[in-house]
Amino acid sequence: MLFRSVIGMPLTEICNARYKEPRLRQLFKNIIYVGALAALLDIDVKEAEKLISEQFKGKDKLIAPNVEALKVGYDYAKANFQCPIGIRVQRADAVGDRIFAEGNDAAALGAVYGGAMVCAWYPITPSTSLAESFMSYCRRLRTDKDSGKTNVAIVQAEDELASIGMVVGAGWNGARAFTATSGPGISLMQEFLGLAYFAEIPAVIFDVQRGGPSTGIPTRTQQSDILVTAYASHGDTKHVLLFPEDPYECFEFGALSFDLADRLQTPIFVMLDLDIGSNHRLCKPFKWDDAKKLDRGKVLNYDDLESGKQFGRYLDVDGDGIPYRTYPGTHPKRGAYFTRGTTKDRFARYSEEGPDYIENMERLHRKFDTAKTLVPSPIVKPAAKKTPLGVIYFGSTSPSMLEAAGQLAKDGVHLDLMRVRGFPFNREVSDFIEAHERIFVVEQNANAQLRALIQVELGVDPARLTPILHFDGNPITARFIRKAIGDAVNSLAASGKVKVNS
Repeated sequence: MLFRSVIGMPLTEICNARYKEPRLRQLFKNIIYVGALAALLDIDVKEAEKLISEQFKGKDKLIAPNVEALKVGYDYAKANFQCPIGIRVQRADAVGDRIFAEGNDAAALGAVYGGAMVCAWYPITPSTSLAESFMSYCRRLRTDKDSGKTNVAIVQAEDELASIGMVVGAGWNGARAFTATSGPGISLMQEFLGLAYFAEIPAVIFDVQRGGPSTGIPTRTQQSDILVTAYASHGDTKHVLLFPEDPYECFEFGALSFDLADRLQTPIFVMLDLDIGSNHRLCKPFKWDDAKKLDRGKVLNYDDLESGKQFGRYLDVDGDGIPYRTYPGTHPKRGAYFTRGTTKDRFARYSEEGPDYIENMERLHRKFDTAKTLVPSPIVKPAAKKTPLGVIYFGSTSPSMLEAAGQLAKDGVHLDLMRVRGFPFNREVSDFIEAHERIFVVEQNANAQLRALIQVELGVDPARLTPILHFDGNPITARFIRKAIGDAVNSLAASGKVKVNS
């Protein structure tokens, strides 16, 4: 069968002839297009009608005109083209127990289950839907039946700086709080992020990454905020990052982030991207244990303070770098302290003495080491054959990476895979790198940011880390990974640097 690369359909002409109002011409153009696709790809038009009914549930007057527009496109394609074309959509029951979900929506639901009570945000592509989904879920799940009031605080701030300020203030008061933003928003939040780190205040930031620098390509995807979040703010700051691979982990990590923020008393970044956040993906159904209790971390209550227990806000009692804190108003006479972003001693008293500063910074380093044991462990997938080659990747790259690995294995290139799910890197990441002669680091940015983070934090020889970089704004593909790694392996084999077993 001869295939044409383009099927010309005069959508504008059809809409102009059908509708008099310019607005209707624009609105129904996409629906007419869907109807045409149903005819061309042999999709049951009744299924499309069902989807329209679901989409406009509660707005019933919109259903009939949209169904009518659908049939306009369907009938035109049937009358003017060979239908179906060679490519068909075939009905199948192969999904199993998997569900379709968007990462932003899943993360928002995770925030609800994680106990978030405050959301302060400023609209920015592609994170806006996360905050909107949180609002929607709260109306359903957080509304008091008797009063009809929703027992959360959701504020659209005047800008990103104000939003993170509100989140930090709420966290200081003991509320679980978050913001949703993207790269430009992270840039504006730097000062408050440094305050939250040094004053040790819990906060959660959902960063739905897009193309940069500056405003970059806001409607395209990248993984380009790794370094700016890991070291956000000036001075010696380090932050905890979580890297979900699909909506299931967006939900899981969305909830987990609030436990980690309270446990570690620090900002936690959940690193989505436009691809995972805004697109529907198949994933496992979400699970939640109703018996699970929220981990509020080291908080002294009234009885603790009344008993005369010594309290130093920045005193390392347990050796893990995490001090105890109190909520404002816990006790009328005990437990108060100055919250400051300036230097202080273990009792939160202002101090410019070098030893006090060193003690505090070394404790923060111990806390960061503790974080290594709390972030999600990496997932390792060994190759079918022993190999000196490994791959490190993360986030939305996962499905393409798994597909590419299978293709490369057929090409005789066997790869052990590691998907990192959190920063700081734990011992498993170091061990994986040490076990291989060459590591390919696959990421969706131009500056090899994850590779740079590995080099700095683990002291790895850069020569052992080969960057595989994709950054045109489109989701990375298995085809790209297969070619890039295949070419790199051939080059290494030709130079004798790595022996590849076929």
